[in-house]
Amino acid sequence: MQQYIIRRVILNIFVLFLVATMVFAVLRIDSDHVVNTKAAGCFSDLTGDAEQCKAIARADLGLDSSIPNQYWTYMSNLLQGDLGNTFSDKKPVLDEILSRVVPSIELGILQIMIGLAVALPVGIISAVRQDQPIDYVMRFFAIFFLGIPVFVVAVFVILITSRWFEGTLVADWLGPHGLGWVNIWEDPIGNLQRVSGAAIVGGLATGAIIMRFLRSQMLEVMRQDYVRTAWSKGLRERVVIMRHALKNALIPVLTVVGILLGAVISGNVILETIYSIDGVGFYVTSAALQFDYPVIQGIVLIVAFILVFVNLLVDIAYGWLDPRIRYS
Repeated sequence: MQQYIIRRVILNIFVLFLVATMVFAVLRIDSDHVVNTKAAGCFSDLTGDAEQCKAIARADLGLDSSIPNQYWTYMSNLLQGDLGNTFSDKKPVLDEILSRVVPSIELGILQIMIGLAVALPVGIISAVRQDQPIDYVMRFFAIFFLGIPVFVVAVFVILITSRWFEGTLVADWLGPHGLGWVNIWEDPIGNLQRVSGAAIVGGLATGAIIMRFLRSQMLEVMRQDYVRTAWSKGLRERVVIMRHALKNALIPVLTVVGILLGAVISGNVILETIYSIDGVGFYVTSAALQFDYPVIQGIVLIVAFILVFVNLLVDIAYGWLDPRIRYS
């Protein structure tokens, strides 16, 4: 087990190294555009010509030396946690991202919790009652949330709650809210009001994916010989489903949950933008509109780190769910 974890960590470090190298290369494919964007802010501050501004911009971006020197400086700064400064207000990129991580993490965890709370019972019931009316109803709602983009559902929820429940508690909890962030330990009610709408909309979409996958896995597992043997022994339905079928059906589902968890935590761009939640997703949207390249590349690196870390946890969790798995 320890050797497996060590190998996976080494492999993940290599993956992060490749991602960092790709980010370095992308910035330099069209470096002139980056320099022009950076230099645009100093035209009104300097009496010199545009070339003087471009020279200053190249020096600030570290593009005034050879590629090997740039790469060495870039990797050295990266290992020290230095992702550069933002174009707009000259603040450290890492500090700006970390100040917005908590809203994204909370929103992502709430989405997964809501998704699992919906998907697990719905997926199990739909599989156990296959081709019965309740199965058709549940599959209809799952396909509905799979087929409709999450931003469309979010817009409809906002319109309905603002029109039908104006001034009520429902509109306060599901409607959009202004920018700013309230710590959950300081004001739990205010905090949940800012994320509840986005968490429910995103959680239903996430739950639809998990439910469809869990249902198919449950149907496959329930046709296995050991499940038939459990039925023939006269065990209760709950025991057969929960103890024998569900645990084995969750093994491939765990992979999907891990991917979804990494995706939603790393920055839910659409929902954070619609609901004006000042998280990583909202920040990267603002940075893209302002062509703030250091922010974009910093978020890409942090997202890659989160996805790699979550996938490592998923691989380790396989051994807990299935004792037959051996790490050698």
